Amino acid sequence: MSIETLYQHYLRYPRISTDTRNLPEGCIFFALKGPNFNANTLAEEALQKGASLAVVDDAQVVKNERYFLVADVLTTLQDLARHHRQHVQIPVIGLTGSNGKTTSKELTHAVLQTTYRTFATVGNLNNHIGVPLSVLSIRPEHEIAVIEMGANHVGEIALLSSISQPSHGFITNIGKAHIGTFGGFENIIRGKSELFQYLREHNGVVFINSLNPILNNMAKRFAKPVLYPQQHDYYSCTLVTADPYIEVKAENGQNIRTHLAGAYNFENIAIALCIGKYFNVSAEKANQAIANYQPGNMRSQIIERGGNRIILDAYNANPSSMQAALENLKAMDAPYKVVILGDMFELEDEAEAEHKHLGKLIADGSFNEIWLCGKLMAAAFNVATNAHYFETRDALQQELKNKKFDKATILIKASRGIGLEKIVDFIN
Repeated sequence: MSIETLYQHYLRYPRISTDTRNLPEGCIFFALKGPNFNANTLAEEALQKGASLAVVDDAQVVKNERYFLVADVLTTLQDLARHHRQHVQIPVIGLTGSNGKTTSKELTHAVLQTTYRTFATVGNLNNHIGVPLSVLSIRPEHEIAVIEMGANHVGEIALLSSISQPSHGFITNIGKAHIGTFGGFENIIRGKSELFQYLREHNGVVFINSLNPILNNMAKRFAKPVLYPQQHDYYSCTLVTADPYIEVKAENGQNIRTHLAGAYNFENIAIALCIGKYFNVSAEKANQAIANYQPGNMRSQIIERGGNRIILDAYNANPSSMQAALENLKAMDAPYKVVILGDMFELEDEAEAEHKHLGKLIADGSFNEIWLCGKLMAAAFNVATNAHYFETRDALQQELKNKKFDKATILIKASRGIGLEKIVDFIN
């Protein structure tokens, strides 16, 4: 059966599900397969629960016309998203980067939705499944869309760009996220720049952070890149302070006081303001949207607890974001500074070297206390011997039960898999 046939069904029932636990009435169920599951076996259940159609790639499960048999379910999902995108006649802003993707996406969404009916990627559905699901969530009423794209291998951003087909785009930064799976820093540059390559080939508009040497060098590929945030760029703004909350002086001279911590978030704010200006959002509305934005999901959140200030940044971590967070804490005017750090994942062969380098960063005497957690952090502890080291989160939590901090500023940062946010309840 053709994609056009499936698309006509989608137009009647424009809801997609890949999970039998979440089946909106009338949705199309895509029976995806993975290393440990095969949703073809759940197609009948999905139809019984209210799905209007089940897309499957196993002929043995097909029982009637409510099954849509294809060669590969994932490829069909991606092709359907491409087909839908070709019928979506609105600006689509694609974004990727090593750090700050979700925060910059949320800030950009906040600015644009003051003026337009805006769709933005929900959460971090930014992979080979999440991006097509996001594209298929764009509705006729939307006037602009913001699509986040993530990757840990060369070629993934090229694939995701072919699905989302952005008309505009930006790269937050290029750091050492997923350096192990990418196979080195040069491959990270190559992989992330696939978004710019797509935009160049399709006459798209690029927004480029002129403060970033790698990205600024890429501006030469384009006739009219839209630069930010330095003076004489298309949009200019400056960081006033980040102690602990960021304050930015906007282009119109207004100071924006935000709820975001970390100087590294300045560039995420700047791109949102730049895009707002490009799409004719008034400076007043854009500035207010940034001021009102409340970070969530353990991304640069500030929590006041027992007289202590906790900077919870435990959604993810890699060598670049870890260094940025540590430098931010160093720069803060706080009487007592504590870092509680957990393993950085997806570094593969680079894991020991990068954790050892992290140990050197934290052993310079800038912090009053250092707490390290996780098997990989043993390499950091071998260098930062003044630290407290715990192989497991449970062991760390037990020690924290008996610890009393006094007016401390505490940074908690780790890769998501270690679940370091759970220690917050043990800090007093």
